Amino acid sequence: MHKWTIRLALVLTFLATTSSLTEGQPRLKMPRIGVFNTGAPSASQYLVDAFRQGLSEHGYVERQNITIEYRWGEGNPERLPELAAELVRLGVEVILAGGGDVGVRAAKKATDKIPIVMASSADPVRSGHVTSFARPGGNITGIARMLGELSTKRLEVLRHSLLGVSRVAVLRDPVTEPLILQDMERAAKSMSVQLQVVEAHANEDFQHSFEIATKMRVEALILLPSAMFHAHRKLLLDLATKKGLPAMYSDRVFVEEGGLMSFGTNLARDYRRAAYFVDKILRGSAPKDLPLERPIRAEFVINLRAAKEIGLTLPPEVLQQADKVIR
Repeated sequence: MHKWTIRLALVLTFLATTSSLTEGQPRLKMPRIGVFNTGAPSASQYLVDAFRQGLSEHGYVERQNITIEYRWGEGNPERLPELAAELVRLGVEVILAGGGDVGVRAAKKATDKIPIVMASSADPVRSGHVTSFARPGGNITGIARMLGELSTKRLEVLRHSLLGVSRVAVLRDPVTEPLILQDMERAAKSMSVQLQVVEAHANEDFQHSFEIATKMRVEALILLPSAMFHAHRKLLLDLATKKGLPAMYSDRVFVEEGGLMSFGTNLARDYRRAAYFVDKILRGSAPKDLPLERPIRAEFVINLRAAKEIGLTLPPEVLQQADKVIR
């Protein structure tokens, strides 16, 4: 047999053996992330875009080297447990839990094994989601927005901006973490501000809630952070304008879409940062070993067009203190 014939036979044997071994081995699958939120896709698109941007900064491109399974509550927080359970059944590698603390609770109930990244928890230590900021323990890590502290500061900023208002309505979603309201009530007492708490269980309640607030003759309104409010923010903005009620919101997107003012951390930035935790977990880190992060700073945003619509003039010094003024 000629040498070249022997060499060709060896090469063919090697290729056949390699092919057989390759076929017998499991293919490396594309990582799957589960994302669920109380909102609707349209209302939450800017958060999805921010999360995707964060993923791209770590080398992930959706449908190229990573898959994202989205589930939406369409404004109904009661659907979150069902959505979280569905993502667990799909066998995703990581779950990004939106919808505030109700979302974190739903994900935690659905699994104690799949890593969970929080995007908007109020205070996960006080709420019992994690053991500590430095060592979360369990399968949960992510962003701690510290909404109780922010709500206290939000009341202070509102009172300063509206020259010492003393009667303020607080619109609350009953599923919102109760610690947020408790912190605000303590702060109101120290500021001699009377709070009138009004609850809305669903968007169908908004009209009635605003009517109650105006009958109470309040001077302003604060909306507590709520995934449901976020999902139906256009309706809330319209009602505040129609009632001529100065309103303070928890996220700048409300003001960018027509609200008067907001004080809080940038939720889109938090979603973008959540990608850091997802990347760490996909690379092998355990959630229990990833310290929680708190947003660096809060932003004060004012919309002068909204102020004009309700006949409100804000002092120049207040405008100077704002991080952004929409004119």
